[in-house]
Amino acid sequence: MQNNSIIITGATSGLGQELARICIKKGYKTGGTGRRVERLEEMKDELGDLFYFREMDVTQFDDAKKGLIELAGEMGGADIIVLNAGISNIQDKSSVEVEQCVIDVNVSGFVQLFNTAYNYFEKQGHGQIVGMSSIAAYLGYGLSAPYNASKAFISNYMQGYRQKARRSDAHIIITDIKPGFAESEMTEGQKGMFWVAPTDVAARQILKSIEKRKSRAYITRRWRLIAWLIHIVPNWVIDRI
Repeated sequence: MQNNSIIITGATSGLGQELARICIKKGYKTGGTGRRVERLEEMKDELGDLFYFREMDVTQFDDAKKGLIELAGEMGGADIIVLNAGISNIQDKSSVEVEQCVIDVNVSGFVQLFNTAYNYFEKQGHGQIVGMSSIAAYLGYGLSAPYNASKAFISNYMQGYRQKARRSDAHIIITDIKPGFAESEMTEGQKGMFWVAPTDVAARQILKSIEKRKSRAYITRRWRLIAWLIHIVPNWVIDRI
């Protein structure tokens, strides 16, 4: 399977934007999507001919799915699709509207584009889908209940499709990326963070994990220890966080 073209959703900031930069430096034909078209245009000016883009709101399902396929076609095909678009409510007041918005983007939008990518790769005969989950997937948290739940959904959903892919005639790899804290607009201003990875360091580790075609990867790698600790801590302790 040739891995020389990659599409990254949510590429206008943070890890998605830095991943796009690193991919370009390594010679990948790179597609980026996001709602902020002015940032995509700035990235095009910065990154040059190897960068392609589409404005995309993942909650506009039909337009987003169509845009993903059109972008892949403009690039001459895609080998890797990174589903990175996501939001958090941790800095917002709890409300049904805010929580529903998180689910609409992180769950519903993810499902729509994941299935589009999976079907595209089945027809193509090969491909790699990369989903951006989180260490947050391992436990609920009162200040960001929908965000943590959405990341748990992503990991479990991809595990199911990894099983499905093993029965497919196509060669489809599904990679679950689980970042801890990394510098980004999403984490800016949050308190209590530790082991905060510089954006470029986290993005390089993400690309390395993609290139190694891993099923799961912790970013940075030390967060594997936290995942292990969460698994052994009794629920009554976690319920009192």
